[in-house]
Amino acid sequence: MATTTTTSTAERTELMRVLPGLLLAMLLAQLDAMIVSTALPTIVADLGGVDQLSWVVTAYTLATLASTPLYGKWGDLYGRKWVLVFAIGVFLLGSVLCGLAQSIGQLIAFRALQGLGAGGLLVGVISLIGQLATPRERGKFQSFIAALGAVAMIGGPLLGGFLTDAASWRWAFLINIPIGAVALFIVVTRLSHAGAKVEHKIDYLGALVIALLAVVIVLITSWGGVDYSWGSPQIIGLAIAGVALLAAMATVERKAAEPVLPLGLFKVRNFTVAQILTFLVGFAMYSLIAFLPLYQQAAHGYSATSSGLLLLPMLGASLVTTMYSGKLLTKTDNHRAILVGGGALFGGGLLLMLLVDQQTSSLMFTLYMIVFGLGLGVLFQVTVVTAQNSVERANMGVASSTVTFSRSIGGSFGVALFGSVFTGRLLDGLAERLPARDYAALRGSAGKLDPDSMRALAEPVRQGYVAAVADATHSLFVWAAPFGVLAFLVAFLVRAGKPTE
Repeated sequence: MATTTTTSTAERTELMRVLPGLLLAMLLAQLDAMIVSTALPTIVADLGGVDQLSWVVTAYTLATLASTPLYGKWGDLYGRKWVLVFAIGVFLLGSVLCGLAQSIGQLIAFRALQGLGAGGLLVGVISLIGQLATPRERGKFQSFIAALGAVAMIGGPLLGGFLTDAASWRWAFLINIPIGAVALFIVVTRLSHAGAKVEHKIDYLGALVIALLAVVIVLITSWGGVDYSWGSPQIIGLAIAGVALLAAMATVERKAAEPVLPLGLFKVRNFTVAQILTFLVGFAMYSLIAFLPLYQQAAHGYSATSSGLLLLPMLGASLVTTMYSGKLLTKTDNHRAILVGGGALFGGGLLLMLLVDQQTSSLMFTLYMIVFGLGLGVLFQVTVVTAQNSVERANMGVASSTVTFSRSIGGSFGVALFGSVFTGRLLDGLAERLPARDYAALRGSAGKLDPDSMRALAEPVRQGYVAAVADATHSLFVWAAPFGVLAFLVAFLVRAGKPTE
C-alpha cells in the first residue's frame, strides 16, 4: 500500500510539473480548429479559390479525425511521451508550411498535415493525464480541458482576426511556433514517465475505411449542386462508394480484435443518443464559426478583428454553460432534463437566426447568438459525460474517443455542406443581380469578401454583392435550423437512470 501511495504521489508531482506543457499542446490543437475562421475572407482574397474555402477547415478536421484513433494505440506501443513529441513536431511543421503557402491547394494540404499532428495532441494529452492523475482527480483535470476548449472557441476567431488585421493571415499559423516550442520543451525536459508498453493489434484497416468514408461524405456535400449536379455520374458514384464503404466498415469493425469504432457500444441507448447530439453540435459549431465572420465582413464591412469580437457573446455564453452544466449534472444526475434544456436553447438559437437580415441590429444579432451559445455549451459538455457514464469503466477511453470522432465528422460534414450551399447561393445571387459583364468579372473572385475588396467595387456592384452574400448566409440558417430542432427532439430519447459503474 505504501508503495502504491508513493507511486501515486510521484506521478501527481510529475503531472503538475508537465501540466503547463500538456495544456499548451491541447490549446494548439483546439485553437487551430477555430483560429482560421475570421482569416478566411482575407486568405481567399490573397490566394483565391472560394470554391475550395471550406476545405481549409475541413482538411484539418478530417485529418484529425483519421489520426485520432491510432495515436492511442501508438502511445501504448511506443511510449506516450515520444508519441506526443512526434505529434507536436508534425503539428509545428504543418503550421510553418501553412504560413508559407502560396496557393489555396498548398494551404489545404498543409492544413491536413497540421490535422495529423493535432490528432496526436488531443489523444496524447488526455492519455497522459489519465495515466498520471489518480481516479479521484481525473474529473478535475478533465474540467481543465473542457474550459480550455471553451477558451479556444472564444480566443480562436478573435486572435485570428487580430493577427490578420495587425500583421497577416499567415501569422494565424506562425503564432503556433513559439507556443509549440514551449510545449515541446516542457514535455521533453519534465516528463520522464512514458508509461508501460502494451501490445495491441492496431486496426489500421478500420481506420483507413472510416477515413475514406468521411472523405466521401465530405466530397458529396462539397461538390453536390456546385461543381456537379446532384444527379451527375460523379455524385452518384461517390454515393455508391459511400454505401460500399459503410458496409465495409461494419464488416471490418465486427471482425477486428481491437476495432477503432466498436459497433457494439451503439447498442447502448444513451451512448448512441450522445453520439447523435455530439454530431449535431459539431455540425453547427464549426459551421457557424466558420461562416458568420465571413457574413459580418461582407454584409456589414467589419474588419477581421471586429467580426471576431461579434462572435464573443455566443462563445462567452457557451463558456459559461460548458463550465456550469457539468456541476449541475453532478448535483442532479439528470442527464435527460439538462440535455433537453440545452437542446431547446440550441434549436431555439438556430431558429432565431432565421430572422437575421441586413436590417437586423447588432443588439438583436447578439441576443440570438447568446441563446445559441448557451445551448451549445450545455450539449458540448453533457454529451461527453453522458457517453462516458453509459458504458463500463473499461470502455471509458473508447467512449471518449468516439465522442471526439462524432464531433469531428459532424464539423467536417457541416462545413462542407454549408460551404457548398453558401457558394452555390452566392453565385446564383450574383447572376440574378448583376449584368453579365460584371458577373463574369466578379465570379472568379467571388470569395474576396474582405472589406478592402468590397470598397473597391463600383457602388451598384457592391450593393448587389452585399445582397447576394446576405441571401447566401440566410440559406445557411435555413439549412441549419432543422438540425437544431432535431437536436432538441433527440435529447428526449436519453434514458434516465444511474450511470454505469
